[in-house]
Parts: sequence; structure tokens; C-alpha cells
Amino acid sequence: MSKKDMDRRKKFILELMGDPIYQPMRLREISSLLRLSKEEKRELYDVLDELCEEGKVSVDRKGRYEKVKGKWKKKKDDRYYDDRREEYGSEYGRKKKDKNKKEQPEGIQAEGTFIGHPKGFGFVEIEGQDEDIFIPESDTGTAMHQDKVRIIIRDDKKEGKRQEGVVVKVLERGMPEIVGTYQLNRDFGFVISDNPKFSKDIFIPRKEAAGIKNGDKVIAVITDYGSGNKNPEGKIKENLGNIRTPGTDILAIVKSFGIPSEFPEKVMKQAQRVPDHVLDADRDGRLDLRHLQTVTIDGEDAKDLDDAISLTKEGDIYHLGVHIADVSNYVQYNSALDREALKRGTSVYLADRVVPMLPERLSNGICSLNQGEDRLALSCLMDINEKGKVVSHQIAETVINVNERMCYTDVKNILEDTDEEAKKRYEALIPMFFMMKELSGILRNSRHHRGSIDFDFPESKIILNAAGKAIDVKPYEANVATKIIEDFMLMANETVAQEYCTEEIPFVYRTHDNPDPEKVESLLTLLHNQGVKIQKAKEEITPKEIQQIIESIEGLPNEAMISRLVLRSMKQAKYTTECSGHFGLAAKYYCHFTSPIRRYPDLQIHRIIKDNLRGRLMREGRTEHYAEILDEVARQSSVCERRADEAERESDKLKKAEYMSYHLGEEFEGIISGVTGWGLYVELPNTVEGLVHVNTLRDDYYIFDQETYELRGEMTKKVYKLGDKVCVRVADADKMLKTVDFELVADIWNDEEEN
Repeated sequence: MSKKDMDRRKKFILELMGDPIYQPMRLREISSLLRLSKEEKRELYDVLDELCEEGKVSVDRKGRYEKVKGKWKKKKDDRYYDDRREEYGSEYGRKKKDKNKKEQPEGIQAEGTFIGHPKGFGFVEIEGQDEDIFIPESDTGTAMHQDKVRIIIRDDKKEGKRQEGVVVKVLERGMPEIVGTYQLNRDFGFVISDNPKFSKDIFIPRKEAAGIKNGDKVIAVITDYGSGNKNPEGKIKENLGNIRTPGTDILAIVKSFGIPSEFPEKVMKQAQRVPDHVLDADRDGRLDLRHLQTVTIDGEDAKDLDDAISLTKEGDIYHLGVHIADVSNYVQYNSALDREALKRGTSVYLADRVVPMLPERLSNGICSLNQGEDRLALSCLMDINEKGKVVSHQIAETVINVNERMCYTDVKNILEDTDEEAKKRYEALIPMFFMMKELSGILRNSRHHRGSIDFDFPESKIILNAAGKAIDVKPYEANVATKIIEDFMLMANETVAQEYCTEEIPFVYRTHDNPDPEKVESLLTLLHNQGVKIQKAKEEITPKEIQQIIESIEGLPNEAMISRLVLRSMKQAKYTTECSGHFGLAAKYYCHFTSPIRRYPDLQIHRIIKDNLRGRLMREGRTEHYAEILDEVARQSSVCERRADEAERESDKLKKAEYMSYHLGEEFEGIISGVTGWGLYVELPNTVEGLVHVNTLRDDYYIFDQETYELRGEMTKKVYKLGDKVCVRVADADKMLKTVDFELVADIWNDEEEN
């Protein structure tokens, strides 16, 4: 290798290691990242060796390379200093420590939760503050993912940049246990965390890992959090099993998010005491609606049916009944069942299982609105005019009996006239289904008129075989039947929320705040650069204006990608005790009333509604009781919802990577869904997304334009942007990292334009 080539490659490696997203890697990992041949790998070793000799790069005991920070340079035989301080003398160590000691920055002190990042840096979430504080890797101290920390927020914020801070103290450790893969060495082992946000491996002494085999999924308890370059140390608490055993991979996700997967014995015993049929005493005082033609419409596999529909029409008025399972009749406040339900917050739907909020005896039994069975319900009975306005309503405790358990597919096929067998079987219900479609359209148009935003992203449907392996991935599109149920549930949720907000009764609302103005401005700049015309009348953007953006890109190649960028600019919906409205739905009032089997807030507000209907709020002092407990209910429910969402995403990513691992070398058409400095994200029609690393684009040196979200070739001027059609080859799929890597085969979009 010539000196010129050596200098050029050293410069490239230093730039790579200086990137904020880089984390220390071994030689083979760097080689894999850069897609090097065997000969190039040997040359890479020479480059790294020279950089170490010059003191510009260091290598730790595990063979991981990183750029040396600051001006201090290591000699060649000093390269292991960080991990073997005792070999170089404590005096030298103290001098280095004093030299590198940082002065405490000026700024405001705050406390929050540290959110780690695989690359070493992190963020601190501060309660009541919309934007997280960015913590550079050099300023994280010993903080790890989920730790409660004290930070100093720097007062030198740069325009357009996120506020930065420095961790000055760890107040409370957030992750005493880690779920990961055990990696056995000769005399010891490591647990590599499944959660990439926990970026440090856990050192396990051999005596603490008896019987654990290389590659087993385990739960490790941290006994020493380490300091500086010293890894945390721990011991094995539980062996989840071999990674090749069906279900172990998803069980590891459940455990890593701290989702309770088994019900305590006390809860199960209480569930067993719940009757399996409606008792005569429970019917007293209830409105009997068993005469109404009533159906449930759910997915084919659903077993916990918590909502049923009835619909008739007189003149210009639709009489819509949304009947919700009265779970609160069987789950009493502060019982073992109730405490466990609050702890779980929500049911979690993973690729191969459901982790329910309530035991199956309740969720699939007495609480499920099963066909032909009398069931207790809380019904929202609405009279709706032809403009979609609720002109009157009643919320009542009822008894119902479902005539038919329908699935979305059959209702869709009936309404689209594609299934003669279904039409014959459900002939008596067909007029009601068409009336449902009619009313659904009216309600949807009414919401659209006021500015409700409709993000129509296809969900992923992952098909598993008997061994739990992913054998297919496809989009799960909304259809006319799913829209009917969505529209009716939204209407019931708004109607209930409006009544209780107007009466100023303590309640739990589903709220969605207006987007942050800075994020909106960044979004509008990006959209302008994408050629999307934007008009914003006032300082704060309205739901109607967001809706117009979504409509203006309908049918464009980059429609889905821009829609996701718009969605990311918005705040996260949450549960609160204040009725502050729902931006995304353009609704002044909104709550979750319709799913008490799988969501705790719904169960909680059912209790409030029943106490109000029975006159107990004022008479028995229940108003004060609810005012005291609801803030914590809302907070816990929001936390559990976020946890469930993250676990579901991780489960899908894992199974998608597994599925693509069976298709290595195969070619697929896709669309560029994201552009970054390190490459292109490409989404396939089946919803799988993978990365085309910039280093695999060997025809030119590509530069990332942050304003336009484009990668542009320096010499060829070739441009890759959001929405471009491309053909990719599956280069790698890592189930452990939950990642898919693609290689670009052809730029279909540009090829089509040229032709």
C-alpha cells in the first residue's frame, strides 16, 4: 500500500470513528460494516495498527477500536492502558485522570430518566418538558438506560439544535436486571443485552453461570454497575432457554420490557371465583336490550370480544348502539385482579402470543360478548342525524345478547358483493350492514370536514409456522368493515368524553397536544424541499392544514414516507385527567371507553360512569376518591401503553429479520423510505424495511443533504431521495440485532424516467 493510500485510508477511518453514531467495534465488525474483501481486511489491520501507534486510535481488552479523544496520545505499548491501569502505576493513572477531568459546565440543574442509545450517547426525559435533553457520549458518566439522573442543562444552546446536557449524578438505577444472550469465554462470560439502548455487556464470573450454555437467553441481575471503562458485573437469575427453542425469542422480548407474563396465584384464584354466566341479581336495574339485532365484528382470531353494535333508522335519524362489555362488574376496585390489571395497563399483542391484561377466564369468558350468550354491558345509545351529529344520547347499564359473531372479512365481502355463501348465511343481517356502511361514511365525512387527520399506514401481518418461524410477512390493510367499527368506536368515545367533561366529573381522557412549533417549522422546510406546497395561516398549525398536506401528496411515490415524517413531527397521545382535546382527531372531547378487556383506562372510566348513573359520586364521596387516584391511573396507563408499543415493534422487527434471513441473495423492488448520512432505508411492499449502507454505493462518494433528505453523488451528481423506486438484494438479516441489510441492484425510478 502506498503512503498516499495509507494516509487516505487513515483519514477515512478517523472520520468514521469521529461520527457521533459510531461505537467501538472489533476489526471484523469494521470490516463487515465496510464490506471489505480478505485482502482489504488485512490492509485495514495495517491502517488501524498505524493509527494506534500514532496515538490517534485506541483498542480495548476486547479488541474494540475507537478514536482517542483530546490531545493526549498513547504510545504503541500503552494501548491497553484503559483496561489495565494497575500495570502502569497508580500515579500515572491519577495524572491522566486529573488531566482529563472536566470542569462542571454552567447551566440549570434538572432530574429525569436517561434513555440510552446503541452508539453510546443518550437523552434525558424530564417530566413536564416536551423535548428531551441530548447527552453526548463523553458526558453520560456512568448513566445507563432507564436510570434516574441529575443533569446540568447547558446554557449555550445552538440555534436549530437540541438542548444538550451533562450527567452529574446517577440517582437511581433503572435496570437492575438485563435480558440478553450469554456469550461464553474460557473462564468467564458476558451477557449481551437484547435491548440495544443498554450498550454495555455484563461481565459474568464463571461461578455465577453454572449450567448456562453459550447462546442461551438469560436474565442477569447486575451486582456492580462498573465505572469508566469497567464493564458492569452480574449473575444469572434465570435461563429462558436456547434461542432455537420455539417462543424463546419472543419470551425474551416480554422479559426485557418487564411485561408481567404470568398471573400471580392470588389473581388466578380470584378469577376462578368469577361466575361463568350472568347472575339474576346482576340483571336488576339494567336496561334489557336483548331484543335488538346485535353483532360483533372482529378479526378471525379474536377471542376477547368487548364491543358489539346495533343499528336502526327512523326517518332521518340513525339509532346507533355501541355496547361495551361491563368488565367492572367482575373486576372490583383494589382487588387482586384490579391491581394486576393496573400493573399491566394494557394487553400486549406480539407476533406469536397475546399477553393479556386480564386472565383468560374473564377476557375470553364472562367478559367477552360471545354469540348467543346473555352479557352485561355499558351501552352508549346515540341518535345521529344525516349530517353525522349526535342529537341525543343515553349511557346505560344494559343486558345484551349478540345474534352473530362476524369477522371483518365476511362483512367486507358482503358489502363488496364478492361472497355468495356469506350473503346467504347472513341474509337477515345484510340490510343492517349496508346501513352501517352508510352511517360510517357520514361520520367519516363529518370528521374530515372538521380537520381530522387520517394516517392510513398498512400494519404488518406476520405468519408463523408451528415452530414459531416467520414464513410470510404482508401488509394488513384497512377495509370497509374495519372502518365501520373504527368510526362507531370513535363516535362513542367522543360522546362519552363530552358528557363527562361538560359535567366536570373527575375522568380519564385521551389527549393529543398540538405539535411543537419548532418541529412543525422543520417539517414545513423539509416538505417545501420535497416540492410539497404548504400554506399555514397562523403561528400554530391546525389539524385541517395537516390534513391538506396529507391529501396533497396522495398518489405520489413518496406519499407514505412524507406521511410518516408528518406523523413523527407530532406529539404522542397520552392519558390525562384534563380534557384538553385531541389534535389528530380535531376533537374537543375524547376518551377511551370501548375496550375495557384490554385497556385499563376504559375499565376505570366504566367505574366512574356506573357510580354516576347510580348516584354514588356525590352521595358516597366518590368524587374525592377519583380526584385522588386518577392522575396516577393516567400516568401508569400511559407508561404501560408506551412499553407495549415498543415491545410490539421489537417483536415485529425480530420476526421480519428472521423472515428475510431465509431470502438472502434474493432481489425485491422497494421504495426509499428514509435517507440518512449512513445510507438509504428501503421499504418493501410487504412492510419489511432494510438499510442500504452508504459504503455499498461504490459507484461514487455520496454526500447527505439534510435539508432535502437526499444522498447526492459527488462526481456523478446521482441523487437518491424519498419515494424513489429501487431494486435491492438481501445482503444480511440479523435476528439478534433485528436488522435487515440490502444492497442496491438498480434505481428503478430513474430508469423508468429515462425510458
